[in-house]
Amino acid sequence: MTSRADRTKQRLFEATLKLASSRGLVGLTVDEIAAEAGVAKGTVYYNFGSKDGLIEALLRYGVGQLAGRLRAHTGKPDPVAGLESLVDEGLAFVAEYRGFSQILVSEMWRTPGQWHETLTPLREEIVSIVKDQLQRVSDAGRLPEGVLIPTAAAGLFGTLLVVALDWQVFQPQRARAEVRDGVLLLLRGFTR
Repeated sequence: MTSRADRTKQRLFEATLKLASSRGLVGLTVDEIAAEAGVAKGTVYYNFGSKDGLIEALLRYGVGQLAGRLRAHTGKPDPVAGLESLVDEGLAFVAEYRGFSQILVSEMWRTPGQWHETLTPLREEIVSIVKDQLQRVSDAGRLPEGVLIPTAAAGLFGTLLVVALDWQVFQPQRARAEVRDGVLLLLRGFTR
């Protein structure tokens, strides 16, 4: 059972995502976030200390959710099937949390960005999940010789985020399975 404080934080996260999806993070005010969440302005300060504290917690929460969902799809006996499942779950996450994903992409590659220090270890957490799965594929002899797994993992993570957002923003009528199969077609040229 979630506590009242957890439910309040969740409402603040959702309000921030809703507002930031159309305007970005920089121009948001605590007043707007509190009003959208239906709480007093002081609630933001009580729970997070500041707007920046709220956004930092939001980034950590969202990436933690993504990491947990990806990890849950990496234990398949066939490592290529695990990689394919990981891709599908990444697409599902972006479809479900489009606003967060837009914030993640825009802030992750903004250099120097206000959230760079927060996002660097979070990005590493996700890339390491992909890297571990690619290592399993390699250990099974199903990657071509000479593939640099850390580079391939970063490339796959970046590709997945950009393709997923492109789907959500420009081609939302496409089925997730169709988008997944497009990404997997690239992977299949890469794996054996």
